[in-house]
Amino acid sequence: MNILFIGDIVGAYGRAITKQLLADLKKECAIDLTIANGENCAHGYSITEKIYLELLSMGVDAITMGNHTWEKKEIVSKIEFLDRLARPANYPPGVPGREYLLLEVKGVKIAIINLLGRVFMPCMDCPFQAADRLLSKIREITKNIIVDFHAEATSEKVAMGFYLDGRVSAVLGTHTHVMTADERILKSGAAFIADVGMVGARESVIGMKTEQILKRFTTQMPEKFEPEEEGPGLFNAILIKLDTHTGKAQEIKRIVKVTEPLKIQREDKN
Repeated sequence: MNILFIGDIVGAYGRAITKQLLADLKKECAIDLTIANGENCAHGYSITEKIYLELLSMGVDAITMGNHTWEKKEIVSKIEFLDRLARPANYPPGVPGREYLLLEVKGVKIAIINLLGRVFMPCMDCPFQAADRLLSKIREITKNIIVDFHAEATSEKVAMGFYLDGRVSAVLGTHTHVMTADERILKSGAAFIADVGMVGARESVIGMKTEQILKRFTTQMPEKFEPEEEGPGLFNAILIKLDTHTGKAQEIKRIVKVTEPLKIQREDKN
């Protein structure tokens, strides 16, 4: 089975890039399942029901989140109805939303888990213990398990890769928006990369307007960060070839595409 995992999609520009490239890429790579990190989709922060449906209409099958999950108020009340969206599983008990997704693809069950790191991140329950808790029941259903570990520190992501190797099919890092070059198959069969990267404006600071980021760095004064919506587009994703009989990855490959500058409709700039 061929699985495509798309890095953090940043704002309307990231969505426009995804829309332009995804259909052809799925055909080119014979993709069976497409997963995307959507926690930056709504003008850089969180997601809305409208944008969730937009991503599904493009051909995204499942959406994972991260530390910006709750920054759009509507998501708190609507997340229970978004059945293709997983929020981080290591929030405290009682938080709304799905801790993992279980999809059937070509007659095969695939589980998708979202976890949030704790190093240089908001205080959360332990992601390692949350993974243990979920895997104790998920592995009774399927061996084919994809983990999106949304974390800041490379060391924490590498540690999670080794911790889950042999129990999941892939551990894919998100959050830093910069694709790393450490993709590999770990010794017990899990595909790993520290960060998948992003989809957004290439001439930006992790998808955001450069001048705003520089003002914050050089003055230490509060500054609102907004997605860049001009210039060449950058599309980062990972292709995983999965042996669904064993739950082990056979191949992991980085996908990097650059588009010509795009024009987006004003009503879509959110």
